[in-house]
Amino acid sequence: MIDLTTPLLAIDVGRGTQDILVYEPGRSIENSIKLVLPSPNVVVAAKIRQATRAGCPVFLDGFLMGGGANSGAIREHLSRGLPVYATPEAAGTIHDDLERVRALGVEIRAAPPGDAVTIHTTDYMEPELRRALSLFGVGYPENVAIAVQDHGYSPHRSNRIHRFELMRERLDAGDWDLLSLATDPPLADMTRMRAVRHQAPGALVTDTGPVALIGALCDPVVRHLAATGVTLVNAGNGHTLCFTLKGREIYGLFEHHTGALDPAKLQRYIRRLADGTLTSEEVFDDGGHGAAVRKSLATGAVVVTGPNRLRLLPEAYQAAPFGDMMLSGCFGLMHLWKEFREG
Repeated sequence: MIDLTTPLLAIDVGRGTQDILVYEPGRSIENSIKLVLPSPNVVVAAKIRQATRAGCPVFLDGFLMGGGANSGAIREHLSRGLPVYATPEAAGTIHDDLERVRALGVEIRAAPPGDAVTIHTTDYMEPELRRALSLFGVGYPENVAIAVQDHGYSPHRSNRIHRFELMRERLDAGDWDLLSLATDPPLADMTRMRAVRHQAPGALVTDTGPVALIGALCDPVVRHLAATGVTLVNAGNGHTLCFTLKGREIYGLFEHHTGALDPAKLQRYIRRLADGTLTSEEVFDDGGHGAAVRKSLATGAVVVTGPNRLRLLPEAYQAAPFGDMMLSGCFGLMHLWKEFREG
């Protein structure tokens, strides 16, 4: 049981959904207010497509946020011969190198032309969430914890390589402890996390992949397996992150794009991670981020969470902390809040 002393709004921002938990002390987690809503990048992409259908120019104004659906919508808008304008901060959503953004056809400027539709870019939809909760008489907690996936600032080299190098550095600095992948406040290089922290100055802001696996350990079966060694998999909509773990020590991990995986390939990666032979080059050359192995871990116990769990690992134990798999990341954020802010 995670028992915090103060209310907390936990938001896990993924590629397809943003998963939200409103925690109130004294109220069971099972009866807490929960929402699974479209991810901010999906919301922004829908607004861009609406402008495309209307034949209107678009002005992106706001903060650096996660890409994905919105970047695809921007490219489609440009391919129709329709203008896209953006502030420097919002343009960072498309690429860290603003010259590459300009080369796509995006004009970077401080203010919109008169005929453009202004679209706000953000990973933290605070006004919308406040209004949604207020409609049901639910107060907005003062304390906020938010998870996003950040590749780090990497304008001139692969952000896949850069992200994994940062993960490896944090593992080495933290003696490969599970919580070493979560930092509070975010590293200076984590521009997406920093953008969220700018909007919510007191928030705990960290990475989506680790928090889902930390949250999965709230499942008592998973916690029991981890004592002797377990493979933990978060099969998200955008990325799949896998740890071999004993206690709180990470023995190895890899991160790949979920869309590039099928059950057979994922099982092969899991076996090679466990026996210590998986290389970062192998994962990167297959289109993923990379791998880092400290030592092998002989275990047949495999646990999976995340929205793609049944597609990729139907035979594995399906972790459901507090009976709700979609909120694994929120439970991980709660655990980190207790460790970092109340510990």
